[in-house]
Amino acid sequence: MLRIEGLSKSYGARELLSGVNLHLRPDDRIGLVGRNGSGKTTLLRLLAGQEVLEDGRIHLRKQARLGYLKQEVETGSERPVIDEVRTAQEPILALERELRAIEDEMARLGAGGQAVSGELASRYDDVRHAFERAGGFKAEALLRGTLVGLGLVPEMWEQPLRSLSGGWLMRVELAKLLLARPEVLLLDEPTNHLDLPSIRWFEGVLASYPGAVLVVSHDRTFLDRHATGIAEIEAGRLLFYRGNYSAYLLQKAERLEGSAARRRNLDHQIAHMEQFVERFGAKASKATQARSRKIALEKLRAERDGLETAVRQKSMRVRLESAVRSGELVLRLEQVRKAYADHLVYEGLDLEIRRGERIALVGPNGAGKSTLLRLVAGVLPVDTGTREGGHNVSTAFYAQHQLDALQRDRTVLEEMEADAQTRDVPRLRSLLGAFLFSGDDVQKKVSVLSGGETARLALAKLLLQRANFLVLDEPTNHLDIEARDVLMDALANYSGTLLFVSHDRLFINALANKVIEITRGERAARVRHFVGDYDDYIRRLEAEEVRSRETSEPDPIPEPRAKRGGGRASREQERQLRKLRQRVHELEAEIETTEQQIEALDWKTADPGVARDGEKMRELRTARREQEQALNELYRDWERVSLEIEATEDGLRTGANG
Repeated sequence: MLRIEGLSKSYGARELLSGVNLHLRPDDRIGLVGRNGSGKTTLLRLLAGQEVLEDGRIHLRKQARLGYLKQEVETGSERPVIDEVRTAQEPILALERELRAIEDEMARLGAGGQAVSGELASRYDDVRHAFERAGGFKAEALLRGTLVGLGLVPEMWEQPLRSLSGGWLMRVELAKLLLARPEVLLLDEPTNHLDLPSIRWFEGVLASYPGAVLVVSHDRTFLDRHATGIAEIEAGRLLFYRGNYSAYLLQKAERLEGSAARRRNLDHQIAHMEQFVERFGAKASKATQARSRKIALEKLRAERDGLETAVRQKSMRVRLESAVRSGELVLRLEQVRKAYADHLVYEGLDLEIRRGERIALVGPNGAGKSTLLRLVAGVLPVDTGTREGGHNVSTAFYAQHQLDALQRDRTVLEEMEADAQTRDVPRLRSLLGAFLFSGDDVQKKVSVLSGGETARLALAKLLLQRANFLVLDEPTNHLDIEARDVLMDALANYSGTLLFVSHDRLFINALANKVIEITRGERAARVRHFVGDYDDYIRRLEAEEVRSRETSEPDPIPEPRAKRGGGRASREQERQLRKLRQRVHELEAEIETTEQQIEALDWKTADPGVARDGEKMRELRTARREQEQALNELYRDWERVSLEIEATEDGLRTGANG
């Protein structure tokens, strides 16, 4: 589908990518990983034709289309959201316009008493079949379902694009790509701006996507569930591993250990030969042997130099401390109301946070998670109600948009000095070094920092506060996987209280002992509390969905009793109704079985042992797609039979009342 051969890219004297080779086959799901700045986005831009290729070749299968989702999207367009997304369906819309034009022509001929030519009728059939094959009859439903699945609710559909933030614009672009269905998808951190419900929906779509996917992601849960291979960029080179992210970690460790063992063996052989050459090299009787050993020695040294070694890179170091122990009550909100102009967010909100709680806020974007964090942190005043802080509570707030919380004209060091206490000033450079700001990096202006550097600076400032209550809004944004792991470990060992928003499921599971769900209500946000981590929360939601389906099933409508002497037609309808109801039960059983089979396939693909086998992963994904198609057919049959039941029952009632 897509092949990369010997690709290289340099910026000035720095070689970012060197001799990169990669082959994407149909149905591949390749995760592209590496530290921030390693060249992941550059590789995607080269493949998408947005960077100049200096060396190497890129082969895309003939007639295959390539779609690229950038990490950041900007636009000043006045076009409404739904119109912009609809542009992805232009080939279908063109067929529809042609179909309507032919229908209008046929109607005109009929009104004038003229016959429709065989050529026009044949063209109508061709266009109609092409429209149907392209999914034209369900295109609008698919478009609306995609928008809602990505969190773009109907109230947003008529908003101009210029009114949306970068995160929402990224969702618009993702919706267009999923509707266009290119044969190769290049995705740069697609889940970075998605909330958890949208991530779950997106993963369901991606699991059955009929094409190859190359995705940059720092979400380990996402990579474990979907990746059939991992391509790691390190020191300009790309190394490929079959399987998901967990399988990659095991294979990389095994590869490095094998290289280390071979290096130790070569070191021993080289030392032994060096001794021989040094001892006998000057003796005429041993000169031939010494020369032979010297040649062998050079070969062994060359092999040793070519062995893969673990690239020694500096890692972020974080240790969070709290100066004092807080009281049992950390914070209480009572009957809080908060609104932005006419938009009511919270009304009658009650919340208590106790010492040692680690609370994750989850829910769709725009429901009020960030607002609640800011109310709790005290950076946003309540309109009415009370906010009561506990005894000895010191709060530190990490904002989602860190650049807004920093002074752009300051240097990194000046930004730290502005918040540091006198006793901290001597150790600021070493503290910044722990966050990978070394040497002249501390003199960089805040305004030129990358997203990852900005996040690291904000975390370094957080350490200075020694707070016993941390309020964190998306702390893992812009951090690579290794930095996320470091932060996660630091927070796991933190002795204070924690309230945070994150869309990283691994991060939530590692830290949370309580989940608060915030969703949109009729007037204000709806707040619910769940004990446990994210997986516990999802299990509760699934159990609620099962109970909801069970209680919402309508009571069976009693079969109408035919009038005495009602006739053969009525009895025939009753027999037909019994058959239809039996068929519905059969279809429901088949649907349940198929859904269980899909779930079983999902569990298999998440198994690191299975994920290491690329062929097996492709087989499982093909099987899942077939099961998804079968499930869709079953639902269509179920809907058709249900409508037949309804029509038959109406007929019986009419006959009974006649």
